[in-house]
Order: sequence, then C-alpha cells, then structure tokens
Amino acid sequence: MRIARYIPILEWGRHYTRGALGNDMMAAVIVTIMLIPQSLAYALLAGLPPEAGLYASIVPIMLYAVFGTSRALAVGPVAVVSLMTAAAVGQVAAQGTAGYAIAALTLAVMSGAMLLAMGLFRLGFLANFLSHPVIAGFITASGILIATSQISHILGISGGGHTLPEMLEGLVTHITQTNPITLALGAGATVFLFWVRKGLKPALRQFGVSPRTADIIQKAGPVAAVVVTTVLVWGFDLAGQGVAIVGAVPQSLPPLTMPDFSLDLLRALLLPAILISVIGFVESISVAQTLAAKKRQRIDPDQELIGLGFANIGAGFTGGYPVTGGFARSVVNFDAGAETPAAGAFTAVGLAIAALALTPLVFFLPKATLAATIIVAVLSLVDLSILRRTWAYSRTDFAAVAATIALTLGVGVEIGVTAGVILSIALHLYKTSRPHIAEVGLVPGTQHFRNIHRHAVETDPAILTIRIDESLYFANARFLEDHILNRVVQDCPIKHVILMCSAVNEIDMSALETLEALNERLRDMGITLHLSEVKGPVTDRLKRSHFLEQLTGQVFLAQYDAWRSLSAGKTMAAR
Repeated sequence: MRIARYIPILEWGRHYTRGALGNDMMAAVIVTIMLIPQSLAYALLAGLPPEAGLYASIVPIMLYAVFGTSRALAVGPVAVVSLMTAAAVGQVAAQGTAGYAIAALTLAVMSGAMLLAMGLFRLGFLANFLSHPVIAGFITASGILIATSQISHILGISGGGHTLPEMLEGLVTHITQTNPITLALGAGATVFLFWVRKGLKPALRQFGVSPRTADIIQKAGPVAAVVVTTVLVWGFDLAGQGVAIVGAVPQSLPPLTMPDFSLDLLRALLLPAILISVIGFVESISVAQTLAAKKRQRIDPDQELIGLGFANIGAGFTGGYPVTGGFARSVVNFDAGAETPAAGAFTAVGLAIAALALTPLVFFLPKATLAATIIVAVLSLVDLSILRRTWAYSRTDFAAVAATIALTLGVGVEIGVTAGVILSIALHLYKTSRPHIAEVGLVPGTQHFRNIHRHAVETDPAILTIRIDESLYFANARFLEDHILNRVVQDCPIKHVILMCSAVNEIDMSALETLEALNERLRDMGITLHLSEVKGPVTDRLKRSHFLEQLTGQVFLAQYDAWRSLSAGKTMAAR
C-alpha cells in the first residue's frame, strides 16, 4: 500500500505479536526509568522548566512511533540539541520568561516543518554536506561546552555564557561563592554515576546477578542518585542552606501550546532551526542505521525525516522543544529488547504517568544532581582523538575538525557548526578542483596501465596517456587543460594524447567546452586527442553535443585498444 510508505505503523502493526508486546513493554520500563532524570536535566540545560523535558518526551515519541522506520530509535531531548536550543533562544528572549518558552516552541515547530519538507521532497541527501569528521568535532566541542556549563551547578554558584571563555570567566569570578553542601552533593553524585556506568555491572556479576538484571540495575543508577540526594535535601532541609532545588513541577499531561509565528521571531530563529534540523537528523539517522544493521533491518532516511518532523511539530504544540533520536537511550532501548516502535509509545505512556503522579517527588531534587547526570552523559561524547586521527590521515579533514572545535568553543555553537559546513564544502571544492592526474604506461605482459612514477611500465614517446581520477566539472576542467598543455610543450615527439576516462562519472557543460578548446589547441600543435574507457552515461551525454564529431582522434573502448592502435612499437621502460 502506498500510504504505508508514509505511515510505517500500518506495515509493522499488521504483524505485531504477543512476544513483541512483552519485549517492547520491558524495554519501555527500562528506558522510562532512564529518561525521567535525563528529561528533567536536559530541559534545564536548554534553559527551560524541568517539566518541558518530560513534555518533549511524550507526544514526540508517540508521533515517531507512527511515522518513523527505526525499530529501536528513542526520540526525545538530547544534550547537543538542548545546548543549541539554549544558544538560539537565548538570543531572542531572556531565560525564565514566557517569551523564552514560546521561542523554544516556535523553534521546535520550525525545525519540524523543515524536516517534514525535506522528507516529503526526499532531500535527506543534504545532510551529507556535513562530513563525519566535522560532526565529530562539533559534538566533541558541544560536549565540552555542556560539561563546563554544568560545573556552576555542581559548585552552587552563578554561571553563564555561551562560549568556553565566557563560562570559564564566570566560574573563576564566582568560585569563592561555592556552596560546600551543593559541591558535596554534586561531586558525590558525579562520582557515583561514573562508578555506576563503569563499575556497577561487573560488581553485580561477581555477586552472581544475571547479566540482564545487572543491566537493568545499571540503567536505574541515575534514579538512585536522584532518590538519595532528594531525600538528603528534604531530610536535612538543605534547601534552606543554599542548595538549589528543582522546586514545584506541574502535575499534568503535556498542555496544548501555541508557538509564535511572528515574522521577526521566525527570521531570528531561521538559521538555528536549519542547523538543529540538520544536526539532529544526522545524529538520529546514524544511530538508527547502526542499530538497524545489527538486526538486518532497513531504515528509510527520507521517512526518518518525516518521522522526526512530526515529532518536533508535536513537541512545539505540547510544551516541549526540539527533539531528535538520542544515542544513549536508543542503545538502551535496543539492548533491552525493543522490537518495534511501539516500545517508544509505551515509554511515552510511562513518562505520562510520571508527569501526572511523580512530579511532586522531585520538588527537593537538587539541581546539582541533574548537572551530574548531564556531565556523565555528555563526557562520553567528547572524542579528542578525532584530532589525532584526522591529522594522521588527512590534513584537510584535520583543518575542518580543528576549526569546528575551536570556533564552537571560542565563538559559539551556531558559528562553529556553520563554519564547519562551509569549510568542508570549500575543502571539497579545493580538492576536486586539483584532482589527482596520473601519466600511465603499460605494465609488461598485461593489458593494465599504471602510474609511470609508481610502476615499471612501458611507454611510447609519441603517446601521452593521462588518467584523471575525478569527474570533470567547472572547477577542475582548466586544471586538466593546463596540465596537458604544459606536458606536451615540454615533449616534442608527442603525437597522440589519450585521456583515460575510467574514473570520470560526469562531464558538465563547462568541462565540455574546455575539452573542445583543448582539442582545438592540440590540433594546432599537430597532436590528436583520443578518449578511452569512457563510461556509457558519459558517452550518451557527449553524443548530444558536436564534440565527438569534431574530435581529432578516436574513442576507444579500452586503453589497451588505444595503445595497440597508436603505438609505433618502440617502447621503453619508464622510471
């Protein structure tokens, strides 16, 4: 059915089994336990009331379950998008005001509309303009910014700023105002959560606990930190001694909210919405495809755009803010045995119950505990080894990564990722404008042709064979022309130039005009131009022009055919 293509639940829902129901519900319980403190924490990171994190984790998950294609992706607030939301909304409204919350709603709807449009027009390929090294650099820098921004909550002091220098300056300025009790709670929670992540499961296994039970207990570790620190604050009245707490959280399901579609606000949020859409989609699709591959399942990137689009639109109309597929919760969902997107819907039900019944219990929850939760979660995103790896492999990729990290930390999130995208595209254009060009000769005893500077090959002084390892387009065609002309003027015996096109997948109009000019100039020199190993689609395109009719030489099916036809039989070994 054609409609099932856009509403995947109609496909997998027909084959839903009782066994899948049991596995999905178990996964939902585990993910719900994990998401309650995470949702509260990420909302505070975005500069919003804690309940916004819960609201952003209910309706969006349900909508993704209907329109998404991943069986394990868990949609909701994530650290990087929360940071980008705070940076974007903070430019148009003051934190804590109604305008700030409305701007966050608007940002979610704008992001959702963009994702939905990209999916309907099948524009998922646009995300490819963000190279993996740039994404890795941006996420690393964002992780550092997020962790740094939470140190003030651990210390119980005022903080602020959107760049690393601003944050560090604020910490240094207010360090003398550190609240010892807050520091003890925050540092203790941080150490405990790190131990839970690395040491709890092995410890439980030593006591004979089954792997599955140990895994569930490990996932519930943040809840234990929340419970213990909340009881301590309540029991010893630590809020009266300066410990910042979450306070009253409304006991309600997600409300119906209305974003602000005024032209000025839309214009101010346009670029952030684009960046959040692209970054969120790239993060989500990479997680979804990784998990799907483990079960030989298929992910449709364009349908994922539609699913994420509806999820964000749903968040904007129900008191949330921009969401995407989170790596940590999706892995937990997968490991817990989720078989269909229904696991996400069950998670939403669990969070709805928490929003109705459990919110009074977090009144005394210290913000330092939420900060510890964020720090432990985001430090796993920091991967400075990407600098070493890109330096060793590609200096241009290293430049893109280093610039992205430096600008994100020093100037801001939006400028950092924008610069990374622009630099990636610019470096790609630079590299393809100066493609690898090899002069090739015949490997003795074979029909293969290789670079004369890498292999002992046979050459003919009257024949120059050039292999270009790139498609020909406006940016590199003149480079090829200059290379060939510079080569032939240095070598008078050359009578034939063969352009070996085995790696050429496209010749655009500018490149065609350059080839026509090259053909004329070589003819004036008494040199014929030939082509070999031209691919079918390229040949079809060339036949639409007069180039092949005006070509002074021939078009050979294989380079060896050209060699046999044009060689004078006098060969020598090239060094």
